[in-house]
Amino acid sequence: QVQLVESGGGLVQPGGSLRLSCAASGSIRSINRMAWYRQAPGKQRELVAAITSGGITNYVDRFTISRDNARNTVYLQMNALKPEDTAVYYCNVRITNVAFSTVDSWGQGLQVTVSS
Repeated sequence: QVQLVESGGGLVQPGGSLRLSCAASGSIRSINRMAWYRQAPGKQRELVAAITSGGITNYVDRFTISRDNARNTVYLQMNALKPEDTAVYYCNVRITNVAFSTVDSWGQGLQVTVSS
């Protein structure tokens, strides 16, 4: 069982910044991948950024994903936000648990609204 606790969403004006956080806890042997997705109204969920031991994949150049291994936490720093960034942002974590099984978990979602 893996628990994900997300924080940091909210309302921001265009051009502003937000930092999202997602902390993982539970029966974790290792974390294989941490990622952020977003889903705008009427659209499919899309990958924003992901981080593994092999590197970072980033699909929005105004955003930066980072990870604190000691805290099992992933962050998404979002700068120069635009109205089209408005969406629900989801944390996704893939772990190997103590039984050596791979588990994929999702956070509850954070609403990010960019509007003046």
